[in-house]
Amino acid sequence: MVRQFPRPCIVVSRCIEFDPCRYDGSQIPSSTVAHLKPFTDFIPVCPEVEIGLGIPRATVRIVRVEGIDHLIQPATGRDVSDDMIRFSSRFLDSLPSVDGFILKGGSPTSGTSNVRVYPSAGKSMAIEKSAGFFAREVIKRFPHHPIEDELRLNNARIRDHFLTAIFTLAAFREAEEARDPEALVKFHANNKLLLMACNQQLMRKMGRIVAARAAMNPEELYLNYRRMLGSAFASAPRYTSNINVLQHALGHFSDQVTREEREYALRLIERYREGHATLAEPRGLLRSWVIRFNEASLMDQTFFGPYPFELADLPDDITERGRDVWKSRKPRDTPDSSTNEPIR
Repeated sequence: MVRQFPRPCIVVSRCIEFDPCRYDGSQIPSSTVAHLKPFTDFIPVCPEVEIGLGIPRATVRIVRVEGIDHLIQPATGRDVSDDMIRFSSRFLDSLPSVDGFILKGGSPTSGTSNVRVYPSAGKSMAIEKSAGFFAREVIKRFPHHPIEDELRLNNARIRDHFLTAIFTLAAFREAEEARDPEALVKFHANNKLLLMACNQQLMRKMGRIVAARAAMNPEELYLNYRRMLGSAFASAPRYTSNINVLQHALGHFSDQVTREEREYALRLIERYREGHATLAEPRGLLRSWVIRFNEASLMDQTFFGPYPFELADLPDDITERGRDVWKSRKPRDTPDSSTNEPIR
C-alpha cells in the first residue's frame, strides 16, 4: 500500500507563506500551505500587486453603486475594477492544468466568501458579504475545483476533504493527459470506496460511463467523468457514508480475523459514529488488515490513504510536542528539607 502520489498543482495567494505582500507588507502563516510545499507545485499570485497597487498600499474595498460592484481604494478614490477584471481573465487564461486554489480569506480581491460589500467608499456599514473580485472569476471558471481560503483550512474536516480532493484530482489529471480509456478504468477502480463515501449515486453513474468507454471518444469520456468527479467532491462525505464504507471493507475480513478482532473494529466504528473517535482510527485498523492479509481487492483503494500521511499531522498539544503543561502548573507547597519533617 505504498502509494506514489502525484504532485497537485495549486494556485495560492502569494501572501500565504510565500511573500510579505499584504497591504501592510506582512505575510500570512498557514501550517497547511507550509506542510504542502514539499508535495505540491504552487503558483503564487497577488492580484493587487499585479495591477500595480504596490507594497505597502492603501486598502481597497468592494463598493456597490446602483447594483454594480466596484473595487475602490478609498484613500485615493481610485476605481481599479476594470484593472482587476482584466488581470483576472489574463492570469486564469494563462494557467496550466490546476487541481485547486488556496486564496486569502476575507480579501476584497481573493476572499472566497464573507467579503464585506459597502454602499460607499466612505465610512459605512457593510450591506452584504460576497466573494472578492478575483475569487469570483476563479469560482466562475473552475466550478468543479476545490477552492478554499487559508482560514477555513484550519478546520480539520475541511482540510482533510480539501487534501483528499486535490490529490485525487492530480491523479485524475495524470490519467486525463494520457487520454487512455484503460487508465480511467484503473483510476475509477482505485477510487471506488472513496467515491462511495463522497456520493454513492454519482459513483455508480461514473462507473457506467467507464463501462461505456468504447462508445465514446477519449475527450468526451474524460470530460464527462471529470464533471462528475468534481461534483462528487463538492462537499465532504457524511460520517454515515464513511461508516457504510468501513463496514463494507470490514466484510472482506469476516473469515480472516478472530471474533475479538472483529468486535474491536466494530467498537471503533461505533465510537466514530458517536463522535468519540476520528475516521483515522477505524480506517487505520482496517488498513493494517489490508496489509496483513494482502487483501488484493482493497490494496489499491485510495480511501485508506487519500493523501501523504505526512500531511495528517495533529496539533502539538495532541501529539505531546507542545508547551509543557506540567511545568506551567503552579507548584505545590513542599516541605523544607532542612527540617526533616515528614510529608503529610
